[in-house]
Amino acid sequence: MAELACAAAVSRPTLAARFKATVGRGPLEYLTRWRIELAARQLREGGGKLAAIAHTVGYGSESALSVAFKRVVGVSPGDYRKRPISGEDGTPDGHGDG
Repeated sequence: MAELACAAAVSRPTLAARFKATVGRGPLEYLTRWRIELAARQLREGGGKLAAIAHTVGYGSESALSVAFKRVVGVSPGDYRKRPISGEDGTPDGHGDG
């Protein structure tokens, strides 16, 4: 965030406020949801072990992904993998890249 704010010649709070006004959610929430949508897609497509998925989408550990996934989606990654597809494209909100 600091690098982006510097490149845009604004403060971090200003950048965050403008991002939220444009996108509808703050930068960190947007990034988290985007990562979770990528993970959900991999889970639905049988994307391998959770640790590998976590690494692929930018989480440092399987447990970090699991906590974030459950907070956003409402179920664990394992339970999500077992359930039928809910969105039109298999992501938590059915809207792909968010």
